[in-house]
Amino acid sequence: MLYSYIVEQEIRKTFDHVNNHRWDEAVKAVAPHVHHRVSGAHALGGERHDKQAVRRWFERLGRVLPTLHLTVNNVWVKGWPWNTTVFVEWDGTATLLDGDASYVNRGLHVFTLRWGRVHALEEFQDSQQAARGLGVQAAAGLTEAVAEPIVS
Repeated sequence: MLYSYIVEQEIRKTFDHVNNHRWDEAVKAVAPHVHHRVSGAHALGGERHDKQAVRRWFERLGRVLPTLHLTVNNVWVKGWPWNTTVFVEWDGTATLLDGDASYVNRGLHVFTLRWGRVHALEEFQDSQQAARGLGVQAAAGLTEAVAEPIVS
């Protein structure tokens, strides 16, 4: 279906924007009132409910894991333009500030779209791996890596 193809391409572009720290582009399709949740008790965890908080979260992501690269493995699109669910399976890798290139995480994003706008985004990942990586960053002097989550 053409609609599913277009949605998949837009989602892949969004992951490219994140990889290249283009935050304005990454949040362009986010609705003003959104539900964004990331699992885990760490600086990137928690829930946000507005577009500006999501943008601040992405900015923090870029600061605490500046070399993070997300590789999209699979995208599944289900539904119609007025109510679409998108599942994205990904692998994330980064070199940490201590020089260790072993940060690897795997996850799944679940997007809820309405007429091309992101109304909900839930991120499932290995939260222990994320916390471990953020702990390494903090030990290397990046204190924001262990800051309280951005919530709204």
